[in-house]
Order: sequence, then structure tokens, then C-alpha cells
Amino acid sequence: MHSAVFLIEFGAIILGLGLLGRFAGRFQFSPIPLYLLAGLAFGEGGLLPLGASEEFVAIGAEIGVILLLLMLGLEYTASDLVSNLKTQYPAGLVDFTLNALPGAGAALLLGWGPVAAVVLGGVTWISSSGVIAKVLGDLGRIGNRESPVILSILVLEDLAMAVYLPIITALLAGVSLAAGSITLAIALGAAGAVLFVAVRYGRVISRFVSSDDPEKLLLVVLGLTLLVAGLAQQLQVSAAVGAFLVGIALSGEVAEGAHSLLSPLRDLFAAVFFVFFGLHTDPSSIPPVLVPALALAVVTALTKIATGYWAARRAGIGVRGRWRAGGTLVARGEFSIVIAGLAVSAGIQPEIGPFATAYVLILVIIGPLTARYTEPIAQYIARRRTPATIQVPSPRESSETTDDQDRQSAFE
Repeated sequence: MHSAVFLIEFGAIILGLGLLGRFAGRFQFSPIPLYLLAGLAFGEGGLLPLGASEEFVAIGAEIGVILLLLMLGLEYTASDLVSNLKTQYPAGLVDFTLNALPGAGAALLLGWGPVAAVVLGGVTWISSSGVIAKVLGDLGRIGNRESPVILSILVLEDLAMAVYLPIITALLAGVSLAAGSITLAIALGAAGAVLFVAVRYGRVISRFVSSDDPEKLLLVVLGLTLLVAGLAQQLQVSAAVGAFLVGIALSGEVAEGAHSLLSPLRDLFAAVFFVFFGLHTDPSSIPPVLVPALALAVVTALTKIATGYWAARRAGIGVRGRWRAGGTLVARGEFSIVIAGLAVSAGIQPEIGPFATAYVLILVIIGPLTARYTEPIAQYIARRRTPATIQVPSPRESSETTDDQDRQSAFE
């Protein structure tokens, strides 16, 4: 009987997620807020709490996080990461300063303490790579001049997670300074070793993993990822970081093949992860934190726009591209929920879960809108403030690309 109830419950979850995904796709927005709302509906204090399938959903959620980070790692080669670190690190520092500090300050103002401040700083700092990648594709901006700047910032954030997640894991566990330093040293050592091996022996690793049979390739890559993630967690390093490093170590045709094979699994288990987070958030706890979450969402949306604008300007992108870069970076999603989920599991501050849920729901809805409309709104405001006179293009403006999306406009 228990088995039958489990199959009914889990089947209903998967079917419901599929229908929600189709609904979101029809209206061209991210399904993440719908997955979170589904979790709220069937979790603690929801309409129909689950019972038999909750343990399996928890395991699926953990696999979802691992696959999310693996797929992010597959997007980049080790040489790309090293190059980004050398050329774009100032943008990463600006990104951290403008977006992590507001979250940390908000936690302190709410009286949640320093550990919660570190957690909430991470929640507000990291943009959603998944949502942003989808938005760039939907808007046809993959080839735009500002897109490499956007992707560089996302890469730097992903790399920063290799340092941040072990730190936050140690803080949440309440370990001593010495133990936390050891954990961080292990994480940095592992990240450095994997990057070194990937740069020097990436082709050897890829050749070992490679297979013409999709079934064998899937089993080897998935098994290796879960094994490394488990070993990383055993060493008190985040399993997600271990998965990310495995993705970096794979390159070429192996990375492309693994990406296509694992994408459906990633989407399935990532959806389960968002549902799982919602399951452990009482809907009645969201209204009390909705106003501060909305205020923080507005502030950090503006700081992300400023970050993208500054980074694109530094890269020599035109004004219109700068606004597009800033608006595209606004969305938060999977990483913010992962960080908040660690805090919820540790039980350090009950309000962090509902606060992060409300915050992500707001920005994952606003993010695609800012990506589409920040540049037109900025252009409209500039035109209203500038007298309607005929302007002669400067030599700098005349020398820019003829691409309409990247050409300087009169309001520059």
C-alpha cells in the first residue's frame, strides 16, 4: 500500500511539474516560480501535504543541485576560467560589493545575526545562470557584443561559489575557526588541483570518459559526478562544488555529448529541487517577510543593473548594450535557493527560508522583464531629458559597429 501511495504521489508531482513547465513555456517565462509555488502548495501548511514520497523527493533534490552545478561546469573549459579570472576580476569585485553587501546589511537590520548576514549576502549576490541563459536565447542576444561580459560575470560568480559554499557550510555547522580554515584550504586545494589537471590533462580525462555509445557515456559521467560529489561532501566540501569541478575537467566532444544527454535529467531533478525547497516553507510565513523581501529585491535589481552597466562600459560596449547587460543580470534563482536551503537545513534562522522564497519569486519574475525593457526605458528617459535637436555623430560614434543592437544611439 505504501508503494502504491508513493507512486501516486510522485507521479502526480512529475506530471504537475511537466504541465507547469508547458504553461511557462507557452508564455515565455521561467518555470522556477511555478515550481516554488507548487512546493508551497504541497508542503508544510499547504493545501495537500505529501507524506510517502517526501524522502525520495529530498534525495532527488540533492541530485538536482549536483546536476545543476555539473551542467554549469560543462559550459566552461579550464582555460576559459583562467582567462576570465585574469581579465574580468574587477567586474567580479564590483559585483560582490554592490550585490552581496545589501543582503548582508538587510540581515543585520532584521536582527538575524552575522551568520545569517553571510547567507543572505550570498542569496542576493548570485544571479541565475539558468534563467539568464534562457532569456538570452529567447531574446536572440547570444551573439550580441555585451553577451560575453554577462557570461564572464556569471563564470566569476560560479567560481566564487567554490570558495563561498565551503565557508558557509563551515559557518552553518558551527565549527571552530581552525576547522573552518582547514575546510576552506581543502576546498581551495581541490579547486586548484582540478583546474591544474584540467588544463594540463583535460584531453586525457575526456578521452578516458569518452564513448560512442550514449548509454555508456551517460553512466560514466553521471557515476563519476556523484562519486566526486560524495567524496567532496565527505571532506566537508560542498557536493555541488565537486560536481562543478567535474564539469570543468571535461571538455570538447565529451562535454557536448554529456550536456545533451544530461540536460533532461538536470531539468527533471532541478524541478524536484525547487519543489523540495517549497515543501519546507510554510506559506503562512511568507506574508510577514514580503515587504522587506520586496524592498531588498528592488534595491538589488538596481545594483545588478549598475554592475552590468559598469562591466560593459569597461569592456567598451555602447550605451544601449550596457543597459541590456545590466537588465539581463537581475534574475536570481537556483544558487540563491541552494544557499538558503543550506541555512534552512541548519536551522539558524527560520525566516530565511520564506524570505529567500519571496525574494527569488519576485526577481525570477522581474528578471526577464528587466532584460527586455531596461534598455528601451533608459532610452526613453534619456530622450525626454534631451532637447529634440539634430545631433551630428562624433567620430567615435561613427566608427562603431553597424549592428543596430550595438550601435550608439543619439542619447549617448
